Amino acid sequence: MKRLLLTYYGDDFTGSTDSMEALTSNGFRTVLFLKAPDLEMIENKFPDIQCVGIAGISRSLSPDQMERELLPIFQKMKTLHSPLMHYKVCSTFDSSPEIGSIGKVLELAKQIFPSQRAIPVLAGAPSLQRFTVFGNHFAKMNGVTYRLDRHPTMSRHPVTPMHEADLRLHLKQQTSLAITLFDVLDLQQDLQKVHETYQNKLNEQADVVLFDVLDENHLEKIGSIIWKQGEHGQQFVVGSSGIQYALAAHWKKSGIEHHYVPPGAGAARQVLVVSGSCSPVTQHQIEIALQHGFCGVKIPVEGLIDPSRRADVRRELFQQVCTQLQQGKSVIIYSAWGPDDPEISRTKQYLQSVGMAPSETGKLLGEQLGRLTRDVVEAMEVKRVVVAGGDTSGYVTKELGIYGLEVLKPIAPGAPLCRCYAEGERFDGLELALKSGQFGQPDYFVRVLHGN
Repeated sequence: MKRLLLTYYGDDFTGSTDSMEALTSNGFRTVLFLKAPDLEMIENKFPDIQCVGIAGISRSLSPDQMERELLPIFQKMKTLHSPLMHYKVCSTFDSSPEIGSIGKVLELAKQIFPSQRAIPVLAGAPSLQRFTVFGNHFAKMNGVTYRLDRHPTMSRHPVTPMHEADLRLHLKQQTSLAITLFDVLDLQQDLQKVHETYQNKLNEQADVVLFDVLDENHLEKIGSIIWKQGEHGQQFVVGSSGIQYALAAHWKKSGIEHHYVPPGAGAARQVLVVSGSCSPVTQHQIEIALQHGFCGVKIPVEGLIDPSRRADVRRELFQQVCTQLQQGKSVIIYSAWGPDDPEISRTKQYLQSVGMAPSETGKLLGEQLGRLTRDVVEAMEVKRVVVAGGDTSGYVTKELGIYGLEVLKPIAPGAPLCRCYAEGERFDGLELALKSGQFGQPDYFVRVLHGN
């Protein structure tokens, strides 16, 4: 078995796929597992992989739930003996003290790696149009780069709206750990000076070192810093797929073997799209797909999550979808037509009326969409599926009994088409694309259909 270079845990499923793509596209064979694997399983089934990913759901959990979920997984990850363990977060860093707390993860990491001097944190990923400058985070949308607290989507995220762009201040709402910044001016130095500056930052007794990043040159230097720290014993890092891009750039420059090429995929006869996303990006993608002959089926969300009605609603949706698939059409099942869909506020009001928090929407809707997807794929022998939305992706893959994913073909940065590994014969080999709300070109669903 090849030596593992990196083990990472993704705080949602689409983000986990994003990281797998970052590594695979750079020639490092990576498999994403739905549960933490052991060395024996890797040696028997995937002896030539270089990186291991574990897809999670912690972005939707409270701090107490995160502790119960993550501690045993982190302990299992340690047993894989890779030099680096990475907790992968969304490149928009969306989190809060109550849900998906990145601060809580940093505190757990300090427990598991008490001798580690500081935990590197990197949010930026230039290939995804995410940048951090003097601690403030930016994201591009429709050709415009927004500070995160003014971003049209992230400032209005239904669960974790980003009201602060300075990631130091954002993290301080979640943890009391000391945070220092490695800024763009520090990164402008030559590599030797960059390493010296990092050591000086460590001598400041900071618990966390937050990295700026503006371009690929910055990423390569950051990758060099992080990899060098792993030479002193297993290290923990936190960040977006920028971590993978940074490490891959450094590994390639250092001559580490990177010759893996994904097998690719051609056009499909039809595709099933399941969307639990309310992003305007996804809204536009649905609109474009409908213009290209896809059939749209709108989900009555309140009915689907109401325990007294959900079985009947799911049955009706199943019949609608199967009818369209039988006619040879590609079908999009979607829960919202963008962030202003009245269905969103109606769902929140319903949950409040039954004593539940609006943050439960992702779980309740995801579970039902997962079951619906499983039933449709089984009945209609669908070969290619797309899932939009991080929470939805997690529940759909769980219902399909998938234990692993591997990139078949890049379609859009952060949202590749993958091959599924499953115990059940029906779902083993299924082609699946998972995308977060913000990712993909306007014609992304059409591209997945055609495999380009």
